[in-house]
Amino acid sequence: MTTTSYALQTSHLVKRFGGFVATNDVTLNVAAGARHALIGPNGAGKTTLINLLTGFLEPTSGSVTLNGEEVTRLAQHQRVKRGLARTFQINRLFADMSVLESVTLAVCERRGLGARWWQPVGAHTDAIAEAAALLAQLKLLDVAHHQTKSLAYGKQRLIEIALALAMKPKVLLLDEPAAGVPTGESRALFETIAQLPREVTILLIEHDMDLVFRFADRISVLVNGAVLTEDVPSVIATDPRVKEVYLGEAAHG
Repeated sequence: MTTTSYALQTSHLVKRFGGFVATNDVTLNVAAGARHALIGPNGAGKTTLINLLTGFLEPTSGSVTLNGEEVTRLAQHQRVKRGLARTFQINRLFADMSVLESVTLAVCERRGLGARWWQPVGAHTDAIAEAAALLAQLKLLDVAHHQTKSLAYGKQRLIEIALALAMKPKVLLLDEPAAGVPTGESRALFETIAQLPREVTILLIEHDMDLVFRFADRISVLVNGAVLTEDVPSVIATDPRVKEVYLGEAAHG
């Protein structure tokens, strides 16, 4: 008998804003190596939950566990050091830098070299090599020397993911990575994400249900701040409760 190893867990997580309950007794178990999607209608509490996982918000009650360690009261940067990264935390790209320079800076930051701005990026040869390998993994090596602002939006979203992966996370939270990305580019984006090694556990928020059902191996449905159900995609797709509150009978009936 095998025991499931969990990379990220919440237990009875509650977040109240005055009299409003944004997160209502959420218990979530994300298995190590999983491609786990979190879906739900607008206002379901998905962003609040992600903010609780990353430490941007402090819960009213309940706990968050990362790779077996409770991190409920740890600050965001402490969770990053313990292996939690989130693309939403990347506020902007370095528009005038090349892709390779941007990712190299992120690698330098993780290595504790971020304060050494007096040294040119080119001086950090090991960091450059690591950044180049990461770009190759994400199929971005051909644009390594392009300015980030010159690239299509789908490529820019991949660069955001590259910056997050430069932190060497064990758990990667992707907050709507396909938002604003044209259909053709979004499929290519998800194909690249799907090829990431299973050493990186992925928790995904995404509104494009076609992408979700093709990518995820497990789905949690959040409604009114609470988990309505959780199961494999084939079961979620046929659940009448999910159809009613989120997917819509017209689309799946």
